Amino acid sequence: MHLQLAIFGINSDGLNTAVKLLILFLVVTWLALVYYTYSDARRRIADPMIIGCATAASLFPFVGTVVYMIVRPPEYLDDIRERELEMQAAEARLHQLNYFLCPHCDYEVEKEFLRCPSCLRKLKDACVACNKPLDPDWKICPFCETEIAGKTPPRRRRRREQSDTEQQPAAGA
Repeated sequence: MHLQLAIFGINSDGLNTAVKLLILFLVVTWLALVYYTYSDARRRIADPMIIGCATAASLFPFVGTVVYMIVRPPEYLDDIRERELEMQAAEARLHQLNYFLCPHCDYEVEKEFLRCPSCLRKLKDACVACNKPLDPDWKICPFCETEIAGKTPPRRRRRREQSDTEQQPAAGA
């Protein structure tokens, strides 16, 4: 007499095989969902701790993956990076087209503005001689060649100028 292992009390060989295949299919599907949750979380979430928590939640058969699908971030990390790069490129193109924004309130200003018309903050200093706007990095005004106080280092005298001034008093004596 042959003793068979009957699942759920099923004694029919065909039905018993079908139930075993169904259980195998459910286990394989569950493991595939755990892997899917892990791989999808890696593409959408930057924090490794949250990726681990999402994967651990998916270990609860089927329910964990469904909960993850509901609360997961809507965008992939690569899409977020690409959008940020596109925005930086667009800002660079606008900057090349003489489109400037106030660094304080993002109001559109022109290159020659000394103050923002919206927030009234000072954007640039004016030249003391010609009143044209000066870039903070400039050491002289490029329009009238006036040296900017506090920005221009004192000019060093050349050796020839020094030797000429030393020789003149000696010649007069």
